[in-house]
Amino acid sequence: MPKVTEEQVMNALTNVYDMEIGFDVVSLGLIYNIDIDEKDNVHVDMTLTTPMCPLAGMIVEDAKSKIGEVEGTNEVDVELTFDPPWDPSKASEEVRRLLGI
Repeated sequence: MPKVTEEQVMNALTNVYDMEIGFDVVSLGLIYNIDIDEKDNVHVDMTLTTPMCPLAGMIVEDAKSKIGEVEGTNEVDVELTFDPPWDPSKASEEVRRLLGI
């Protein structure tokens, strides 16, 4: 039974920001899936607002780093996917309101 929880991983990811937009990856709805195995290895499927995001590498590395700070986490893998593509409806209500969507 894993000690690390999905909630802990999501909380860590709230500290990862898309600096171009100024919101965290959780509020933007960029996290598609979190898998935690019995050895507390964490795999996250996430997307970006655009495949052409110039900050992609930095955002992925920041996500890995923040997840790795969760106590008990073993290996961390963050995989980018663009299927399905991100759209503003995936963002939190607050983000949509602040962006005027």
